[in-house]
Amino acid sequence: MDRMASGWINGFIGVLIFSGSLPATRVAVMHFDPLFLTVARATIAGVLALGLLLLFKAKRPSRREIVSLFVIALGVVVGFPLLTALALRHVTSAHSIVFVGLLPLSTAIFGVLLGGERPKPAFWLFSLLGSALVAGFALAQGLTVSPVGDALMLAAIIVCGLGYAEGARLSRTLGGWQVISWALVLSLPVMLAAAILFRPATFSGIAVPAFVSLAYVSIFSMLIGFVFWYRGLAQGGIAAVGQLQLLQPFFGLALAATLLREPVTWQMLAVTVGVILCVAGARKFAR
Repeated sequence: MDRMASGWINGFIGVLIFSGSLPATRVAVMHFDPLFLTVARATIAGVLALGLLLLFKAKRPSRREIVSLFVIALGVVVGFPLLTALALRHVTSAHSIVFVGLLPLSTAIFGVLLGGERPKPAFWLFSLLGSALVAGFALAQGLTVSPVGDALMLAAIIVCGLGYAEGARLSRTLGGWQVISWALVLSLPVMLAAAILFRPATFSGIAVPAFVSLAYVSIFSMLIGFVFWYRGLAQGGIAAVGQLQLLQPFFGLALAATLLREPVTWQMLAVTVGVILCVAGARKFAR
C-alpha cells in the first residue's frame, strides 16, 4: 500500500509539472519554429541529463535496454513535443489541452501490450468514458477549429502513450530518472546538430516570455517531470497511475486562462469535470 500511495503521489507531481507544457509551448511557438523548439528543448534537457548521469555515476544500460530507450526517445523526446508544437500553430493551448484526456487510455493500452498489466473490466469502462467525453468535445468543436491541429494532437497522444508505457516498464529495472536521462542523452547528438542547423537567423526581437517558456519545457517538461512520472507509473502501475493524466486538462485550462488569457468555455469545464470523476472510478478498478 505504501508503494501504491507513493506511486500516486509521484504521478500527481508529474502531472502538475506536465500541465504547464502546452501553455508554455503555445507561447514559445509564437516566436520559435516548431522544429527548432523541439530539438532545442531536447538539447538543453540532454545536456542536463548527461551531467546528472556523470555526477551520480549511473550504470550504463544494456543492449536490450538501449532499444527500449530509443522507443522512449522517439515517443516523448521527439514525437510528442514536435507534434504538439505543430498542432499549437493551428489551435489554442486550451483546445489542445482537452486532448490530453485521451492520454490515460493510450497509456493504459500500451501498458497492457508492453507491461503485461490486466486491469479489471470496470477500469476500461471508466477509462473509455473519460476518453469519450474528450473525443465528443473534439468532434463538436474541433472540426470547426482545425482538423489539422486535431489530427496532430491525436498522433501526439498515441506516440506519447507508447513512450510513457515503455518508460514505466523500463523504470522498474533501470530507475525513473535514469530512463529519461539516458533517452535524452542517446538522442543528444542528433538533437544538438539539428538545433544548430535550424536555429533562428537572429535571437534579437524574441520576447522574454518565449525564452522563459523554452526553459520550462526543457527543464521541467522534458526532464524533472519525467523523474516523478516514470517513478509513479513504475510504483503504482501504468494503467492505474496513468489515469491521473485525466486531471491534467483541469490544471492546464487554469494556466491557459490565467497566463495566456485564452477563453475557457463551459463545455471545456464540463468535459474536465467529467473526466475527473472518471479518475476515481478507474482508480478503484485498476487492479
